[in-house]
Amino acid sequence: MIFEAKGLSRSFSVAGSPIREFANHFLRDRQPTVLRAVDNVSLTLREGETLGVVGESGCGKSTLARMIAGILPASSGERCFRGEAYDSFLARKRDALKIQMVFQDPLSSLNPRLRVGEIVGEAAVLHRLVPRSKAKDYVVDILARVGLPADSINRYPHQFSGGQRQRVGIARALAVKPHMLICDEAVAALDVSVQAQIINLLMDIKRDSGLAMIFISHDLGVIRHLCDRVAVMYLGRIVELAETKQLFASPTHPYTRMLLDGMPKISLQRRRFMPIQGEIPSPLHPPFGCHFHPRCPIATEHCSRVRPELRQIVPGHVHACLNIECCSASGEI
Repeated sequence: MIFEAKGLSRSFSVAGSPIREFANHFLRDRQPTVLRAVDNVSLTLREGETLGVVGESGCGKSTLARMIAGILPASSGERCFRGEAYDSFLARKRDALKIQMVFQDPLSSLNPRLRVGEIVGEAAVLHRLVPRSKAKDYVVDILARVGLPADSINRYPHQFSGGQRQRVGIARALAVKPHMLICDEAVAALDVSVQAQIINLLMDIKRDSGLAMIFISHDLGVIRHLCDRVAVMYLGRIVELAETKQLFASPTHPYTRMLLDGMPKISLQRRRFMPIQGEIPSPLHPPFGCHFHPRCPIATEHCSRVRPELRQIVPGHVHACLNIECCSASGEI
């Protein structure tokens, strides 16, 4: 096991309207508005595995990724890297380079004032992974690994296409020899043909180096092609987690089922698209009990009162639904 998250949560204090803030200033028992972006998430990542994380916008995927990478501190919970708590100072200092992240927007995540040679090689030299005298050759080798020519070393980020910039971002992450890579919507901003190139590049890197990956995406087709296991998130919680083949063949949680039903499919048969009904609840005021119950077609009154915990259906397949057994028996799902 390379990484384990235990009960990770992250909350943000959100300012209200100016009138409300002015009124609260004079109240002794005023309560700040809190947004719970990630709510008690536990997951594991095995050596050499790719774990996919899917869910609607605003469900907490990127916040979870930044907590795992150590960019954001967790409000509560524990992160363990190779069995040791990652939140201790010594562990962070020793393991900081071993978990790297590739961001969604390659242009805004690269320093526009630095040449690619500096962007890719700066951290490796700073942390003494390579001597400064050999930094140029080292960077050229890393760029070649991600499919960029040697003359890229003297160019600025704005001189590249979107796909090439994302390759630079991947090269920057690989330059410090990580053991684990987090890709946060790494192909979302790219054209379809370029997406395929970046996905193939990530698969080649995984095959050659044995890197463990967490891959966040809205594209279920990409997740199915790239990942070994998939975690489905809704309003800050994981509602289902299973091996990729098992999840796509036999989804059990109503939310997962509705997501997969909305996937584009090549078929000669006419198919009616049925979007998930209802509005996404505000994360500032999430529903009690199961967060999905206001939009769930099989919800009962019990769902609005009791929070479902993740339960194992078969080994390796867990979900958080109170009604799944009775609905499976009746054929509703």
